[in-house]
Amino acid sequence: MRHLGLFLTIALALALAAVGKPSIAQQPSTDLAGPSQLPKFPPLTDFVGTYVYQGGTMEIAAPDDLYAVISGGKYPLRRKSADVFINGGGADVIFHRGPDGQVNAVEDNTGLYQRLSATITPLTEAGFQPRPVGSPAYRYRIPRALKDGIPVGHVARSDLGTDAASSVVAGVLNKTWPDVDGILIFQGGQLVLEEYFYGYDRNTPHQLRSATKSVVGAVVGAAVANGAITLDEPVLPWLGYADIANADPRKSAITLRHLLTLQSGLDCNDYSANSPGGENKLYDKPDWIRVMIDLKMVEAPGTVGRYCTGATFLAGRTVEKATGRTLPDYAQEHLFGPLGIHRSDWTWEHYLTDRDKSFGMMSMRPRDMLKFAMLYANEGRWGKRQVLPAVWVRESLSSLSRVENTDYGFLWWRMSLRVSMPDGTRHVYMSAAQGNGGQKIYIVPELDLIAVFTGSRYNTGGAPPNKIMANVILPALLQARGVKGDIGVPVR
Repeated sequence: MRHLGLFLTIALALALAAVGKPSIAQQPSTDLAGPSQLPKFPPLTDFVGTYVYQGGTMEIAAPDDLYAVISGGKYPLRRKSADVFINGGGADVIFHRGPDGQVNAVEDNTGLYQRLSATITPLTEAGFQPRPVGSPAYRYRIPRALKDGIPVGHVARSDLGTDAASSVVAGVLNKTWPDVDGILIFQGGQLVLEEYFYGYDRNTPHQLRSATKSVVGAVVGAAVANGAITLDEPVLPWLGYADIANADPRKSAITLRHLLTLQSGLDCNDYSANSPGGENKLYDKPDWIRVMIDLKMVEAPGTVGRYCTGATFLAGRTVEKATGRTLPDYAQEHLFGPLGIHRSDWTWEHYLTDRDKSFGMMSMRPRDMLKFAMLYANEGRWGKRQVLPAVWVRESLSSLSRVENTDYGFLWWRMSLRVSMPDGTRHVYMSAAQGNGGQKIYIVPELDLIAVFTGSRYNTGGAPPNKIMANVILPALLQARGVKGDIGVPVR
């Protein structure tokens, strides 16, 4: 789950091109077939439809080029020959035809998959245009006031202003900022901008990918606050495995604190294709926790931060063992319920086995993502209720570790964006939950700002939210507030 994105943030195993044999979902780079070659090929519409795929389904769409659509992610396929395409890892994706000449199956390196129908869902069709063709020109609207605890207001009365808000939306509509599914800007204590694109709306849960990590951190905080477990006791006894490979005194010393700061010392690094603990090595295994605890130690716990999705799984399972509850159930009672979020509003498989087809990640509605961020911005308080201890929230958003050259707290990033202003450059430091494809929650207390983005630009490394923040939103707020220097600089 990379933050650039993985579930950073989780990236789906079938969607990652970095490790192992490539599957349909992996990203392409350049086209192999020039325009002059295309007319002799059968039309792309031949391949459109819904197919069985790896325990679920996959859709093949052809809005202009050919795409595999898997769990909301759009993955281009480049043509090699009449019925053969190439995925991002360079592997062939072969479409098969029956005696009648119609496509009836697709094959990649993982298997042969039957075509179920020649249709795709309306949501998938809508997912290739920010707004339906023929939609009226954009006009700003105040976000809808709901009885959900989120105050709303007009953007003209905020520091963001109408011009900046309109610029953000225009950039999504003209695809300057591609594949942004939702934008929520909460500034000055009010939700002043709420817009959805590509067929999404406020009631549609969106994958969080690795932004799920920050939710896990909150659930751990609730368990610690309730006395179920402490931050600094070893986790191996809770996990209950008697015969652990690569026994090492350092492994026996791993605590929740080490897991939350991604400093476990285990041989796990999602950014290394050769790492035995990388997340792609987990997803087809019957017991992800077993894989993780059997890893070798490469450092002492608490010394080096490495981006390791498996550490989050270890933390979540430890809480399950300590509380006797599943992590989703415990989260509903002690985190989401107090925020007025109903169990039917979100999904989260947390089996941590090969039956977990969502790869351990959550899907949430964007306004509920905003509620979660508001909880942290308010030091754990929602209304009159202290849902999480203020000290836990402050520590979570502190600089406790360094991961991929970025400060890290308890499963929250402490990042900075460089903002060019007419009189010079500013560095704006903030807390962030981040997930592959453009799932972002930014908290900037000095600007009274929370920004929530959802997106579907998976595995490109170029999801737009950071650019939108640095080029439009932050300059507008800095200008409105007359800020002259860097803000939010971490204390080391």
